[in-house]
Amino acid sequence: MSRHNLLIFLQKILRGARGAGASLATCVLLAAPAGAQDSCRQALALGLDVSGSVDLDEYRLQLDGLAAALTDPEVASALLTGTHRPVVLAVYEWSDESFQRLLIDWIAITSPEVLAGVAGRLRETPRQPAPQTTAIGAAMLYGAQLIARAPACPKRTIDLSGDGKSNSGPRPQDVRATPALAGIVVNGLTIGSAPADHADPSLAELSAYYKAQVIHGAGAFVMTAETFDGFAEAMARKLLKELEGAPMTGIPGPDTRLAAKP
Repeated sequence: MSRHNLLIFLQKILRGARGAGASLATCVLLAAPAGAQDSCRQALALGLDVSGSVDLDEYRLQLDGLAAALTDPEVASALLTGTHRPVVLAVYEWSDESFQRLLIDWIAITSPEVLAGVAGRLRETPRQPAPQTTAIGAAMLYGAQLIARAPACPKRTIDLSGDGKSNSGPRPQDVRATPALAGIVVNGLTIGSAPADHADPSLAELSAYYKAQVIHGAGAFVMTAETFDGFAEAMARKLLKELEGAPMTGIPGPDTRLAAKP
């Protein structure tokens, strides 16, 4: 895809994304460093792959696994530290270049009750039909659009989970060079499909692909889940690593009334 066509596609994503009023210029402006009036310490957009390679059981393992990871005691403690400058969170799912579905719009994680509510909504979300192909570049652009209308945070992160390479839409390596991704870190969580007692050689290849073509920004990284059954544990580790880098200066300790996992 040429740079001209990529910019046209980006503008289409920005116009069509749910609840969006952002433009490409808005994306560029909001990618600038946040000032002293930051209302949050990190904006975290979590994107889940729901393309044709993900069956119904694997879909539930992703959503229920994300809910479990968010309410893991260590992750909850990290999220609930310094709620006067909270982490703000959004969750979406994606498949081809035309399909991005917003599951959780931006919400400030200010209490155990809020966190438990997010987890509950994820567990109750039914699957909707989605196209078969995988458009990682479009998922990156949609995440950038979400962040463009998030509260002003000094750290902005897109967290993409997937079990395959991009095979439709703009190439992720081209998307990384667009102004929309300036100032945004893109991390990856790759998911294997081998039985628990066998190594999945394709997972190493997929992780290498994410490292070379998808992740973006200072400190960006890729983590792996050997199977969808291990998604919750891998996501918890990933969230802890992402939250470690959020600016914490002058922030008081966590609310200790952590939401218990159901």
